Amino acid sequence: MPIDRRAIPPAASESVWKAADGHALRRIDWPGCQTEPRGSILFFPGRGDNYEKYFETLEEWHRAGWRVTAFDWRGQAGSGRLGNDKITGHVEDFAHWIADLEAIWRTWKAATPAPHILAGHSMGGHLVLRGLADGVVDPDAAVLSAPMLGFVGDALPTGLMHNAAKLMTRLGDKRRPAWKWSERPGEIPATRVNLLTHHKDRYADELWWREERPELVMGPGSWGWVERAYASMRGLFGDGRLEAVAVPVLLIGTSNDKLVSMAAIERAAGRLPHGELVAFGNEARHEILREVDPVRDRAMAAIAEFLDRTAPKQ
Repeated sequence: MPIDRRAIPPAASESVWKAADGHALRRIDWPGCQTEPRGSILFFPGRGDNYEKYFETLEEWHRAGWRVTAFDWRGQAGSGRLGNDKITGHVEDFAHWIADLEAIWRTWKAATPAPHILAGHSMGGHLVLRGLADGVVDPDAAVLSAPMLGFVGDALPTGLMHNAAKLMTRLGDKRRPAWKWSERPGEIPATRVNLLTHHKDRYADELWWREERPELVMGPGSWGWVERAYASMRGLFGDGRLEAVAVPVLLIGTSNDKLVSMAAIERAAGRLPHGELVAFGNEARHEILREVDPVRDRAMAAIAEFLDRTAPKQ
């Protein structure tokens, strides 16, 4: 049966998970195969993302027998806000997200069949890899789609860019937007599609969900987010951090990415003891799992092969 990207999949159910401090995080679950489960996948989207954008991928994993769960990060999409308004994405520290990841992982793993897979896109991929490096999660394998390990377009070395972001947090409210979104708050710039995907219909799905569910709308990150992002990325590349990750990790990236650094992804893949890289070029933009079919099919096939090899059915 074809997958309707603009409807909640029939087998999926939405709910809310509450953190220890009472903050509610939105989640969605697919039951998977009950008799002979393939295993379980826990997926996290990127900055400003929502899990609706990945229904096609999540549903395909479910149809392959996986028990699938996806969450919205604290402070974005359907999991509330942490800044001054409903548009700007803010967080006081990425450590808050790591604490949520640790708690979610612990309860989710105990309730789902093995093998257990952790996956994330962009900022979600960064936080998954940091969770591995921090030792707060222990999946059988991890999949990172265009992980946010560095920014594209930095005019100066990362350390200097981080210092500039620190200065900006001191010159005003760190919760203010770090870049201009559009003339009207919440309105998506017409050229945004050129950063994300060549597939116009898959891109239009996101706009449709934003109309259907206005709570999903998010624009720029705050200066506090930018500064904390630099701090977290620099810390992840600290001496010995990636080398200590024993989990097999598949990294998928494209040299045509205009948001995150492919060079940083390549460095991470080279330093991870069991890191593997699937590289794309001009045929792919940032949202590889929402790209045109030839690109997306190759990425999905690479994920399936990687998981069959590194996390076989138990």
